[in-house]
Amino acid sequence: MKHEIVRQALIYACEEMGALLRRSAFSPNIREREDFSCAIYDADGELIAQAEHIPVHLGSMRWAVQAVLDEFGSSEMEPGDAFLLNDPYAGGTHLPDLTVVAPAFHDDELVAFAAVRAHHADVGGKVPGSMPHDAEDVYSEGLRIPPIKVAEDGEPRDDVLRLLEANSRGGEERRYDLTAQIAAAFRGCRQVRRIIDEHGREAWERACEWCKDYAERRMRVAIERIPDGEYSGEDYLEGDGISEDPVRISVTVRVEGDEVTVDFTGTDEQTRGPVNAPLPVTYSAVFFALKAALDPETPVSEGTYRPIEVIAPRGTVVNPEPPAPVCAGNVETSQRIVDAILDALREAIPSLPAHSHGSMNNVAIGGVGFAYYETVGGGAGASPDCDGESAVHVYMTNTANTPVEHVEREYPIRILEHTVRRGSGGEGKYRGGDGIIKRYLALERCRVTVIGDRTMHPPRGVDGGKPGKTSEYEVERSNGKVERLGPKDSTVLEPGDMLIVRTAGGGGYGKGE
Repeated sequence: MKHEIVRQALIYACEEMGALLRRSAFSPNIREREDFSCAIYDADGELIAQAEHIPVHLGSMRWAVQAVLDEFGSSEMEPGDAFLLNDPYAGGTHLPDLTVVAPAFHDDELVAFAAVRAHHADVGGKVPGSMPHDAEDVYSEGLRIPPIKVAEDGEPRDDVLRLLEANSRGGEERRYDLTAQIAAAFRGCRQVRRIIDEHGREAWERACEWCKDYAERRMRVAIERIPDGEYSGEDYLEGDGISEDPVRISVTVRVEGDEVTVDFTGTDEQTRGPVNAPLPVTYSAVFFALKAALDPETPVSEGTYRPIEVIAPRGTVVNPEPPAPVCAGNVETSQRIVDAILDALREAIPSLPAHSHGSMNNVAIGGVGFAYYETVGGGAGASPDCDGESAVHVYMTNTANTPVEHVEREYPIRILEHTVRRGSGGEGKYRGGDGIIKRYLALERCRVTVIGDRTMHPPRGVDGGKPGKTSEYEVERSNGKVERLGPKDSTVLEPGDMLIVRTAGGGGYGKGE
């Protein structure tokens, strides 16, 4: 019983970290859209608890903690330290995701780490939002930060804050958002100490191991329910931002007893453009897809991952070598990986839903002194017993929408429409969910970048269900001329120009009557 009490206290501590960050952050992207994640790891860097935040963050953040340990070592850490990184080739995902890792001490001994990852609206690079659709290397995507110390004696280092602020559009937002992240990580450390003070060091250590072992047992039982065998699936990204050639994601899921191997052999080589997914992102997508398909209620800890092996050949789009660009891999390739795995498992698990809209529909708008970023939801795929949800984020993201009032108050943008895209879900016995229509009016000259997918290949239906409508990205100029944007594209908006985003609907399930 005490093990479960400690586990729930740890989950609450992660949620409290997120609540503090949400209240303290400066930018709407973190404060309102809640594009952040929090988790707690043991002294060896193994996950013991996480909040219900963003899957692509949470499944990959363990590599950030390990990168900090590898760089500094536990013997070099002191109470009140915190560390920062975003390097996608050293524990990060893509450059806008800044991760703060703080060691927690009890009686001067390292006992845990609290980690907070948040997506910052800009960290430099060639375009506002730090997600250039045509990046050809990671250097053009923004400021790349290997593991460094960002706080000492409980106080943020001003030199690091000034460095980030000087290299970002809207730098003041970066400073205050990062300060809020550091405070949230320190709150996690305090909560760890409180739990140990209340329950004792021995109970703490036993509970941490129990959390991992219990999650492992649950996942192994779930895997055993799948018939042994090999199951294959594939999906395609709509170009890499430079070329329109499709990018193939190929996966074979091998089930043997209570273990599973996910093999990406046959996936296309890393691309010239930025759809490459760093290895932690690929692992994160695998973990999400398997957990969602096999046992959504399994508590997540390091034990959840123990029965899962991932084979991702180096130099491919799911395990690129530096300095390949990666900004779209985190947000789009992760989504395609999920769809490929779910398709592979349909033979073994017929109850899986149809394809959802399957894109984060990234929108970045920025100009002199400001950068605005958000993702736009769409339609969820229908299931064997119900319609899909409309206007929601799916798979690897779990954010809210940015309230119109906050966008219009803080940026030179007006939102002229934010509605459900009625009729965009695929027909069937159960209909796919509908997408979203959103219109952004520019009030001053700015650059807009969109990174999405599902503009050419619609989300597929299942068992006779029809596909959902594809996404559409357009610019309507002030003179009435309409220009269609590609799935990964960028253009300059003059005052009076309007960006129009129509997101895909989910696929239908079963033949309609």
